[in-house]
Amino acid sequence: MQIRSSKDNDEMGELPHMKKRVLVTGAGGFIGSHLVEALVHQGYSLKAFVHYNSLNSWGWLDHCNQEIKDEIEVFSGDVRDPNGVRTAMKGCKMVFHLAALIGIPYSYHSPDSYIDTNVKGTLNILQAARDYNVSKVIITSTSEVYGTARYVPIDEAHPLQGQSPYSASKIGADKMAESFYRSFETPVVIARPFNTFGPRQSARAIVPTIITQILEGKKEIRLGSLHPTRDLNFVTDTCKGFIALAKYDEAIGKEVNIGSGQEISIADLANLIISLMNSEAILISEDVRKRPEKSEVERLLCDNSMIRKLTGWKSEIPLREGLMKTIEWFMGGEYAGKYKSGIYNV
Repeated sequence: MQIRSSKDNDEMGELPHMKKRVLVTGAGGFIGSHLVEALVHQGYSLKAFVHYNSLNSWGWLDHCNQEIKDEIEVFSGDVRDPNGVRTAMKGCKMVFHLAALIGIPYSYHSPDSYIDTNVKGTLNILQAARDYNVSKVIITSTSEVYGTARYVPIDEAHPLQGQSPYSASKIGADKMAESFYRSFETPVVIARPFNTFGPRQSARAIVPTIITQILEGKKEIRLGSLHPTRDLNFVTDTCKGFIALAKYDEAIGKEVNIGSGQEISIADLANLIISLMNSEAILISEDVRKRPEKSEVERLLCDNSMIRKLTGWKSEIPLREGLMKTIEWFMGGEYAGKYKSGIYNV
């Protein structure tokens, strides 16, 4: 398989097929909507695949500036439907595949839906990409596939551990993508972000859970386990990582971490947010919010040397700055009516 180099292009590399159609699945989601904005700003011609619903909601794309919405074609469908995926992909030369079910607690009682969406949905993307001879497929993985760190920092050679049905489904999706690269030379890149945070994130994630409880005036911030550590990356940095990997053909056939290379415990993270928001709330660890003991991922810390070597990418937004940007967004009221801070969101 011939892999051409794009390192001779200016700066981070010229966008391949810049004026040709690019498909983003999961475009209405947290990371997906930010990625759509970033791609439009960089000159991509964009088709945004959103989950069909009777309200004709485009998810978080509905909240993007009108100039962004004017530049995209929206396709409503379901990645579980192979015909819909083929219809969406027709005419596209590159795919960023982000559509997935992501909540870990929900995967404990509805694992079938994770197989259908994450594994079979990814298979549908790969099949269509192969049939249409797409030039590059960026598959979204997750640091959860590593499970609890056996060594740190975690590089791409770290063993994969299915510690939840969610992580198992993502391992399955990653391996399906790898198989298409090895079997059919499908130009696949597996992008593996660690813990992304920022505006528009679901309350199932730790940062919005803390912020929304404080904004609701809670004096006790109810969380799960407080001791695990996470590698947090602001959403714009994650999106830049995706785009960087799309620019370099040297990434084809590889799994590539996207992370800051720094870790913080849940307790320290919560106390930092409490301090930034001038709150006096205290932390309460609730059993109902804890993962089963063998399912808890105790430590995540990214080795990002591969993406730095391949593309020159590095995390640019420090944790404190990213948290302030996120807090300011929530304080702006755009989350009103979309988050239920008084309950445990699965």
